[in-house]
Amino acid sequence: MTVDEELTKLEDNFRRLRVEYESYFNGGTPRAPQDTLYRVEQAIKKLSSDAGKLNFAQRFRFNQLVQRYAVHNELWRKKVRDKEEGRDPVSRRRVHEESRVEAPARVVCTDPERESEKVEQLLSALVAAKRRVGESTEGIDPAAFQRFVREKTAQLKQTLGCERVQFTVAVEDGRVKFTAVKAE
Repeated sequence: MTVDEELTKLEDNFRRLRVEYESYFNGGTPRAPQDTLYRVEQAIKKLSSDAGKLNFAQRFRFNQLVQRYAVHNELWRKKVRDKEEGRDPVSRRRVHEESRVEAPARVVCTDPERESEKVEQLLSALVAAKRRVGESTEGIDPAAFQRFVREKTAQLKQTLGCERVQFTVAVEDGRVKFTAVKAE
């Protein structure tokens, strides 16, 4: 194979690699295009070692291809890192859709002292929501949570003049939202 044919093949493989990476980043394929990446890198290594055999025009064309590859490779590396860390648009959209699908947990309390099963239900909903968004649940103390619910219920009953308080645990925009309002 002549040098010009090898350069043309490298250019075609590079074009194919760009298309395969775009497909990967947009969710079309489950894994990065390692095979095509390997072929492009091997062709670059081979032509680099034979650089003395290239004439001026071939060397210019080869250097252009290598520079374009270097720029794209850096961008792909950053995008892959973002994808692995869940910061890419596809992952954010998936997390957002998952958070919208979940219905919020609602518990109505009149006396949290006597309704310990409702407080436990509320606590388990809060823990599940925190796990779903990736927050730590180690610092949640059940006794402190029950005391908080008891105090908040008493406070809202006094300030709003109601008999029942509705607690809601929801996930909105990837964050846990815990609210207490007057129950209807």
